[in-house]
Amino acid sequence: MSENKEEILANFQSITGIDDVGEAFSHLEECSWDLMAAIQRVIPQEDPVPQAAAASATPPLRPENNLSSSIRNATSSSTSALNDFSLAPGPSKNCPRWLKNASANNLGSSAAESAFVPVASTSADPDIIDLTSDMDLAENRASTAFSPSSSSAKQILFNIHFDQQVYGILLPSSATIQQLKNKVHDATGVPICRQALRGWPPAKLHDAQIPTTKLSTLGLSAENDLILIDFTEEGYMDFENDEISSRLEKKFVLTIVQQPSGVRHELSFSGRTTVQEVKTNVYYVTDIPVRHQEWTGWPHGCDNDTTLAQSGIQLSHNFILHNAADKLRNNANNSSSTTRSSNAVGLDTDSSADEFEDASDFNASEEFFTDPLPVQPTTRHLIPNNTDSEITGSLKFIENYKQRFGEPCPMFFPGSLEDALKEACHKPARERKLLAIYLHHGESILTNVFCDRLMKHENILQQFAEHFILYGWDLTHESNKHLFLSSVTACISNTASITVRNISVDKLPSILVIGKSRLSGRSSCEVLSVIHGNVDLDDLLSRLWEAVDMYNDHLKVEIAEEDARAARDQVKAEQDMAYEQTLQADIAKEAARRQKEAAIAAERQRLESEKAEEEARRESIRMVAEQSLPKEPNETETNISKIRVRKPTGDFLERRFYTENTLQDLLNFVASKGFLIDAYKVISSWPRRDLTAIDSNQTLQSLKLYPQETVILEER
Repeated sequence: MSENKEEILANFQSITGIDDVGEAFSHLEECSWDLMAAIQRVIPQEDPVPQAAAASATPPLRPENNLSSSIRNATSSSTSALNDFSLAPGPSKNCPRWLKNASANNLGSSAAESAFVPVASTSADPDIIDLTSDMDLAENRASTAFSPSSSSAKQILFNIHFDQQVYGILLPSSATIQQLKNKVHDATGVPICRQALRGWPPAKLHDAQIPTTKLSTLGLSAENDLILIDFTEEGYMDFENDEISSRLEKKFVLTIVQQPSGVRHELSFSGRTTVQEVKTNVYYVTDIPVRHQEWTGWPHGCDNDTTLAQSGIQLSHNFILHNAADKLRNNANNSSSTTRSSNAVGLDTDSSADEFEDASDFNASEEFFTDPLPVQPTTRHLIPNNTDSEITGSLKFIENYKQRFGEPCPMFFPGSLEDALKEACHKPARERKLLAIYLHHGESILTNVFCDRLMKHENILQQFAEHFILYGWDLTHESNKHLFLSSVTACISNTASITVRNISVDKLPSILVIGKSRLSGRSSCEVLSVIHGNVDLDDLLSRLWEAVDMYNDHLKVEIAEEDARAARDQVKAEQDMAYEQTLQADIAKEAARRQKEAAIAAERQRLESEKAEEEARRESIRMVAEQSLPKEPNETETNISKIRVRKPTGDFLERRFYTENTLQDLLNFVASKGFLIDAYKVISSWPRRDLTAIDSNQTLQSLKLYPQETVILEER
């Protein structure tokens, strides 16, 4: 019920123009929150406008999307009675100001961003086929009060677009799809079997293909634009997904006639192009901002996200484009002139005053006019249109927010959304905070109250400072909204982007509370809470406290897990350190062992090398000694000496020498047998003497070593 009351309050303020929330609340309380009764109480209804005045008045645009369907139906019914199915009566003294200034826009954008205006047909048009009874028409024309009982649901007007013409067909809501197609056949000549009607509400596409479906079940408005396609020309059989998919890759040629200049623009787009992208491209061609583009020719039910393939238009389609700013500028100038003329002659004209007041409201937008106003209101947007950088937009937001709402001011994070998310969520659990995203919209009636009262309160500022990283963004301009949505999708999630996209203007400003939590076993950032601007101080404070408490409970678990993880990491680190020390000791020990083994191997190699060298030297000496030995004489020869050499092992060596041979020859013989003189001594037995110590050139005869002698080898 709370949410319903908030919507009723917003609708009531939008309709009556009462900005004071307390006054609006009082009216609704006295009427027990009956919206229609409260409206009638504030805006009393008088007799209908005279037929001549209604016929001469220019039909205004449809009411804005914030109105409930019952109000739109009631308005349509009343104005139908006044002007034979025209869209609304002309300006009058008792006509509500919201109805005078309402913008034709079935894209759901703000009043300053009108987009789609269907072609209006009157009962005087010969192409309109009226199936209602004369009694019903009489009852409608007799309606004199703006009340819920005067509902337009009894009759539905269809604008059938075919072959560059519009055929108006009026049917009761109890009629069926088959009856509608019969009347379309009567009007256009296209056989029923070849008719394809485009422009039904997307949720009712399947029901609209059943001939027995009643119009009352399709959720239609009092006036609907449908496009008739002849199968023989287009070849499309239905509106199901397969048909739409087949149109996604097709080429759409849009012929746009800019009024009042009559300049024609022919643009080509693929079927995947959205209506918003078409409007943006048209802005580049015509210099008409998207919010000021007023279109004629779009089917009913299209919105900014609708693709051309889904819209139901033909592959070649014509549109009419007006600049809403030019119209309102002209109205402002005319109203100003009328007011000055009235003051000059001393007249008090309420309608002129209302029109001048409406023009002043429009002057509060971004357009600049030649006529200066006494007081220049503050700009509604906080970020300039078409900002291409998040950082630039954030800095502009903070600067303009402080300039517009003054101090005290919340401490907004300057930078990109990604940086704010890192500062808030991508930190250890003990240092982590919530990310609060403040979403601003300059066209919302809640903005001033929310920023001037709630966002300046000491408790709110303290909450943001202690527990949140606060990030601000302005969604007033569509270009900045799309930039922000892209960033949300990339940094947070597609679900968060859809949440932001679905927040209506009448609920802005809003605060998104983002936190890092576990989802499917992994940590991710998600939207924990959405706080809309239609709250009071206590509710906002309690919602923030609730988000903080819930998040702190969650963080306790993560902090405990992080502490346990840190303890495990500490134990593991100590174990790793001990293991590393042991490993280093083992490595050092192994290195020492290897070093010792290497030294032993080197020493062994050195000894072996020395031994080999020694053996080579000894072998060389032996061979030289052997080669230098004289020829051994025969036993039969005279003057010979037979020498026996006893080895250290006890064995004997024996050889004959000539007595003229020298001691050196004897020593060479000993050496040739491997007993080198530097290692062994040759000792004579009697007298005992060391033969290696005397002159080796003496002969054996002189040494008395004949006819035979035994010598002994001793190691030195």
